[in-house]
Amino acid sequence: MHSLFEEFSNHVGIVGVILTLMAFYLINMNKVTSKSLSYQWLNLVGSILLLYSLIFHWNLASVLIEIAWISISLLGLYRALKFRSSGKEEVTA
Repeated sequence: MHSLFEEFSNHVGIVGVILTLMAFYLINMNKVTSKSLSYQWLNLVGSILLLYSLIFHWNLASVLIEIAWISISLLGLYRALKFRSSGKEEVTA
């Protein structure tokens, strides 16, 4: 069973890369904002999938950045949900 998970880990990691890059592209093209739930979810899920891949293809530096990316995405998701429930208008700086 372990080999089955390992066999698909590269595919899972590639999907994670695509999702993370999609989030980066969308924010740079002004299609989403940092308060957008879709932006935060793309980053979070992409990072989790990349971390899954790294379990089988260990690289400490990459694991650390994915843990940081997940943590920041969770914070961003919390803030986006809080912003959405407060009904405030978006302020850009």
